[in-house]
Amino acid sequence: MSHKKPITRRKFISGSALTLATLSTMNLTSFAQEKSKKVRLGLIGFGQRGAGIVSVTKDIQGIEFVAFCDNDTRRLAEAKKWGNAQTQYFSDYKKMLAQAEIDAVIIASPLFMHYEMCLEAIKNKKHIFVEKTMTFNIEQALSLVKEVQKTDLVFQVGHQYRYYDLYYKVKEILDKGWLGKISHIESQYNRNSDWRRPVLSGQEERVINWRLYKEFSGGLVAELCAHQIDVVNWMLGSNPKKVIGFGGVDYWKDGRDTYDNIRVIYEYENGIKSCVTSVSNNQHNSYAIKILGSKGTLDIKRNNVYFYPEPVKKELGVVDGVTGATLEAIKPGEAKEIKFSSPDGEDRDPTVYALLDFINCIQNNKKPFCDVVAGKNVAIAVHMANAAIETGNMQHWKEEYS
Repeated sequence: MSHKKPITRRKFISGSALTLATLSTMNLTSFAQEKSKKVRLGLIGFGQRGAGIVSVTKDIQGIEFVAFCDNDTRRLAEAKKWGNAQTQYFSDYKKMLAQAEIDAVIIASPLFMHYEMCLEAIKNKKHIFVEKTMTFNIEQALSLVKEVQKTDLVFQVGHQYRYYDLYYKVKEILDKGWLGKISHIESQYNRNSDWRRPVLSGQEERVINWRLYKEFSGGLVAELCAHQIDVVNWMLGSNPKKVIGFGGVDYWKDGRDTYDNIRVIYEYENGIKSCVTSVSNNQHNSYAIKILGSKGTLDIKRNNVYFYPEPVKKELGVVDGVTGATLEAIKPGEAKEIKFSSPDGEDRDPTVYALLDFINCIQNNKKPFCDVVAGKNVAIAVHMANAAIETGNMQHWKEEYS
């Protein structure tokens, strides 16, 4: 494992100038002022994701966790390993959010809790970083946009793939037209796991394994595929017009009611079809996104991206600066790996860069790249897909969603 150097906000931006210059859509501009005051954070939810967020922030200068909240005493005990003598611990999130010394909150609670916690944070004038999916249903998503827009608070949603240079490079390729006319996108997020966590008693089942029950969770679409839905929305610069879907509890016959397999098809502008698949009993190729165009295909893996050209005319062959080669040099069907690098040259979790955007926006009164509207759009697409599966009917993007 490499030893990573602590990263400041200034270092992040100065080190990423060339990368970010190619993406005018990226809202990570240079910092006008370097402010010495740390952003004081509270975290709600010290489960797997909450603990993961804290662990990747150890090298970030400019933030301080001053409070942790979880209603599970065992998890709160784990959180104490990351605190100090001044850190406060709470089992009631409302009491934590009432603390004046907290500037911002990270919400990593189960999905069904997001909306009420966000409203309470807004009430207490806290900047908000909420994990995906933003809300439990469409009505909450629309309502939360209105509430956030009444304030000057920074509101960011945890779609961290927007902060991964691999996707910046993909966006650059698409914007320059090297794939030609895009017609189809195939995404999959597969695992071979029952998604269960051990419980000490039956009373804990729905508390610990909340992802398995529709009462609390949006299942595979909300917990896994939301990342890829966000990427596709960003890449295409639009929201899906309609969606159909299928799913079921067909393998893990253990009392759950969220689907253990799903396949949905979104239609975007210009007839682009985006298929999203997730199964929980096979992890072959695990995570992937394929973008198919008339001139070529991008095959995106977890940490790699490959370009497969279609047969093209010679005058369309130059792709210097993207693949470092010409299309004539790559035979149809032959893969060319696309090179990319992180903004600061370190191999960091994209969550680090997402949080740096959050800090930047708080310090300089800016809007984050993945703001409440972007979060709303993904949440609506997620819940449209689940409704399509549940009802067996095609779901349409309504005018009031935009």
